[in-house]
Amino acid sequence: MSLNATKQDENTKRKSNIEIIKILISYLKPYKLKTFLVSMMMIFVIGVELLNPFMLKLAIDDYIVQENVLGLVWLSIGMLLFNLFAMWISKMRMIKMGEISNDIVVNIRHDLYKHIQKLSFDFFDERPVGKILARIMGDINSLQQFFNSLVTSLIPELITVVTVVIIMISMNAKLTGITMMVMPPLFIALFIIQIWGRKRWENFRKKRSNLNAYTHETFSGIKVVQSFTAENFTKNNFRSYVGNMVGSFIHAAKLQYKFGPLIELSYGLGLITIYWYSFGLVEQNLITIGEIFAFTWYITKFWRPIWNIANFYNVLITSFAATERIFEILDIKPVVENNKNGVRKLNGIDGEIEFRNVSFSYDKNTQVLKNVNLKVKPGESIAFVGPTGAGKTTMVNLISRFYDPTEGKILLDGYDLRDLDLENLRTHMGIMLQDTFLFSTTIYKNIKYGKLDATKSEVIEATKTVGLHDFVMSLKNGYDTEVNERGSRLSVGQRQLISLARALLADPKILILDEATSNIDTKTERLVQMGIEKLLENRTSFVIAHRLSTIRDVDRIVFIKDGKISETGTHEELIKMKNDYYNLYLSQFKFIKQGV
Repeated sequence: MSLNATKQDENTKRKSNIEIIKILISYLKPYKLKTFLVSMMMIFVIGVELLNPFMLKLAIDDYIVQENVLGLVWLSIGMLLFNLFAMWISKMRMIKMGEISNDIVVNIRHDLYKHIQKLSFDFFDERPVGKILARIMGDINSLQQFFNSLVTSLIPELITVVTVVIIMISMNAKLTGITMMVMPPLFIALFIIQIWGRKRWENFRKKRSNLNAYTHETFSGIKVVQSFTAENFTKNNFRSYVGNMVGSFIHAAKLQYKFGPLIELSYGLGLITIYWYSFGLVEQNLITIGEIFAFTWYITKFWRPIWNIANFYNVLITSFAATERIFEILDIKPVVENNKNGVRKLNGIDGEIEFRNVSFSYDKNTQVLKNVNLKVKPGESIAFVGPTGAGKTTMVNLISRFYDPTEGKILLDGYDLRDLDLENLRTHMGIMLQDTFLFSTTIYKNIKYGKLDATKSEVIEATKTVGLHDFVMSLKNGYDTEVNERGSRLSVGQRQLISLARALLADPKILILDEATSNIDTKTERLVQMGIEKLLENRTSFVIAHRLSTIRDVDRIVFIKDGKISETGTHEELIKMKNDYYNLYLSQFKFIKQGV
């Protein structure tokens, strides 16, 4: 299923409730000691709360009835101090648990971000960036409430319920049995609501993800939107996405809020029944007024945690939807990864590259490369030319191992790329892709990205080589000039020059240039060509260029047509052959001549 559409709802693989709970609780393990201390605090607070009804019974039956004012005062002072201390402990418990839950959410976010960085290009090809961001930000944030509620609500409330039931049974087993009569129908109703609720929250998260994807897409393409005065069109689309998200939220929330009335109804029915039954016991002197007050207080103590557990249940349902989306990505294995049987790291390379019976397809229906064979000697410069969509960029993507061949293999110095350490392999390569990307930082830092430990003099030398230094120095802040997001402050040609300097700085043994000079004016192109010629010395290099004038001096030109190599040779050799390259060169020459 294609996910690369903003309106396409994502399909997530469902996990069982037990699986999800195990996954979430596993993140609590590093915080066992802190969680234990928080639990001890909770037990103390619960103990004080459960002692209050017993103290009320004692105050009524032993002090008020017997008119023991002094004893009542001391009892009141003691309980006041205990409750004030319990309030402070409860506050500290909430702070500590907030710290733990925040740390866990940060850890999950780090794990997800680190994992996504390792995923292959096919993962990003299939998903809008906005949908990925929705999982890293929104879905993970929703888990913080789960971890907070797990320790601060669920565990203490379960302890409270069990303890209260034991106390109630010890006080009066019959009244306890009557109290419990409403529980089975309540649990059945809550279970049914949970099944429907989970589906609705899953739908809400999908709609919110769609909204994020559409918002990211339209703002990324804001120049296109404004250029074609499509603001009203995108605004109406945005309103539609928001409407779908809000509608799905209301649909889920309506069901969720049925928990409260059900619990209140059950509590009211139980309390009425208890009062009705207790009236007869009082007349028979089988129970005291103090015991009735204490028992009904314990009933309240019983139903309050039931209410809180139900609220936690709601949090759990919404967390299930978020957790499935997060851990679905964590479960994805990179298509391109290190060989599990072991990999080889190369300290130095000669740079010999060989395509051996290589075929490749991005999907099962369309084959981009078909049984390609090509051997490149160390230090040889190769130019890939051919019509758009022939497979030129795919060739260099396979060399960089952004993808693996569907069939055949690619060798580096005789080693299959799949047997080499992926990170180590790319340290030997300098890559400038057709889609020039700059980070929203300074020119200096963008260039230094090619070699993170480079000195400033090395950065300056790289910019001089590509003819960029004078332009940079003409700027007010020089190398410290901010380029804004994706380099929006610079022209396309300037962005390409920065990207080229970044590739040069890496000082690679294998150099890949994909349309490196496609958006540079003729004057700048001459300067860049001089820098490139210097850079290509003693390096295996692959150049993709539609402008054939830029590749005349490479060692070999490879013409790719319909996913196959149709001819190869030097510029002069291919011109003499009067075949595909000759026709392409002639058409460009005529076009330039007509333009003149």
